[in-house]
Amino acid sequence: MNQSINRRHFLGASACALFATGCGGGADAAVSGPDPVTAANVDLALARLDPLAADLMARTGVPGMAVAVVQGDRTVYAKGFGVRDVESQLPVDADTVFQLASLSKSIGATAVAREVGRGHVRWDQPMRELLPWFALSDPQASQLVTVGDLYSHRTGLPEHAGDRLEDMGFGQREVLERLRYLQLDGFRQKYFYTNFGLTAAGIAVAERAGMDWATLNEQAIYQPLGMARTSSRFADFMARDNRASGHRRVDGKWVRNTIRMPDAQAPAASVTSSVNDLAKWLSMLLGQGVAGGRRVVEASALEAVTTPQVQTASAHYGYGFNVGVTRSGRKSFSHSGAFGMGAATAFKAVPSTGLAIVVLTNGYPIGVPESLGEQFFDLVEHGAIQRDWLGVIGPVLTALDAPEGKLVGAARPAAPKPPQPLSAYAGTYRNDYHGPLRVVMSGDALQLVLGPAPLQLPLEHWDGDVFTFKLVNESAPPGTVSMASFAGDRVTLEFYDSDGLGTFVR
Repeated sequence: MNQSINRRHFLGASACALFATGCGGGADAAVSGPDPVTAANVDLALARLDPLAADLMARTGVPGMAVAVVQGDRTVYAKGFGVRDVESQLPVDADTVFQLASLSKSIGATAVAREVGRGHVRWDQPMRELLPWFALSDPQASQLVTVGDLYSHRTGLPEHAGDRLEDMGFGQREVLERLRYLQLDGFRQKYFYTNFGLTAAGIAVAERAGMDWATLNEQAIYQPLGMARTSSRFADFMARDNRASGHRRVDGKWVRNTIRMPDAQAPAASVTSSVNDLAKWLSMLLGQGVAGGRRVVEASALEAVTTPQVQTASAHYGYGFNVGVTRSGRKSFSHSGAFGMGAATAFKAVPSTGLAIVVLTNGYPIGVPESLGEQFFDLVEHGAIQRDWLGVIGPVLTALDAPEGKLVGAARPAAPKPPQPLSAYAGTYRNDYHGPLRVVMSGDALQLVLGPAPLQLPLEHWDGDVFTFKLVNESAPPGTVSMASFAGDRVTLEFYDSDGLGTFVR
C-alpha cells in the first residue's frame, strides 16, 4: 500500500488535497478574482442536492446518508437518505447520529481555539509545559514541540503513528508514551498525518482546563451551540436512539459491520453528531466565532485554525483543518473522516460564498461525501458540475482499500522447506514499541498473542522459517496477509514493520 497516501491517510484529506483536483484557482483567477456567486446558482445547487444524493447512493449502494447546508447563520437544507442500518431498515433523518471519524479533528480544534481565545493556552505553547510526560525520540524536538505542531501534523512523526497499537488494544496513555520510540523525519519541515500526535495536543489542552477531553468539548462548543445530539464519548453514541451503524461491502453487498470504538484517540476521531447539530457548528465557523448573536470563540483564535501552517501534497493544513482554494480562487477549508469499519464523512466551507456543506454516510470510504460536496460547490461557483467527482475519487479509494502484504495473492510454494520443530519458535519476544509478543503452541500449530486485547493470530507455515497470519481491523483491510519470519532469537512481523519496528527479540 502506498505509504504516502494510504487508506487511512484519507481520514484527514479533502478531495482536493488527495487528488489535486479543484484546489487551485490558476493564474487567471489570481489576477481577476473569482466571478460573483449568484443567487440563481445557489438556488440551483440546493435544488439539485436531492437528485445528486440519490444518484450517488444508486451508483454506490451506500446504505445511508445525511446532508446539511448552511448559508450564513441559517440552515437552508437538512435531510436524510436511505437507512441507518441494513438489518433494521430504519430511515436516516437529519437528527440521525453518525460517527464522524477524523472530521472530529476540526471540531476539536475549535474547542482548543476557544481555550486559546480565553488565554488558557497558546497554539505555540510547548507540550512540556502542559503534558510533561509526553516525549518524542529527539530530545530537542521534545523540548520544542508545541500544541500547534501536533495539530498541524508537522512533528516528523510517521504517518498514523500509534494507530496499530490502538488496534492491538493499547490504551491512550500507553500509545502516547510509545510514540517516543519512533524516529522523526523533518521536525517542523514535513506534513505526516498522525492521529495520536494530534490526540496528545488535545489531551494536553484538556489537562490545562482541568477536565477530560469530552467535557471540554461539551463546555466549549456543544452546549453553547445547542448541539444536544453531539458527543465525544463512544458510550453516548451507543446510547442514542437514532444512530447509524457502520457498513462494508462484502461480495458486492453492503453488510453491517462492527462499530469502531475510537476513545483512545478521542481528539482525533471520537465525535458523533447529526447534520442538524453540525449545521450549528458550521454557522459558527462562517460567523467567525459568532452564533445566534453570541460569541462562542474569539475570531483571532478561530482564524488561526484555517491559516496555512504546513504544506501538504497540493494544498495546506492549518490546525485540524485542510486549507485550500477552489478552482475559481476562493479560500476554502474542509476535512474528511473515515473508518474502515464503516463511516465516511466530509464538510467543506467557502466563506466568501457564505456557504458550507456537511455530508455523513454509514459506509466505509469510497468518496461519496467528498463527491457531493464538490458537486455542490461546482454548481454554486460555476452553475454546472465540472467533472465526475465519484469517478475521480472512488477508484482511488477502492484501490487504497486493497489488502496488505507481499504474499497477498501469491501461490504457495510447491515444495516448501520444512520448519524447525514448532516448539523451537515458542517463547516470549520483546519489542519496546509493539511488544511483548508471545508465540505459543495451540494444538499442533503456533499462535501469536500480541497486545493487551489480546490479538490471537494463528500461524500457518509457508516456507522454512516463514509463517503467515491473517488479520482484519481498522488498519488491516479484509484479505490482509502478513509474514512472520523467524531467525534465531528473533521474529519479524511484516504488518508491524512499516516503520522498521516490527522485529521482536526473544
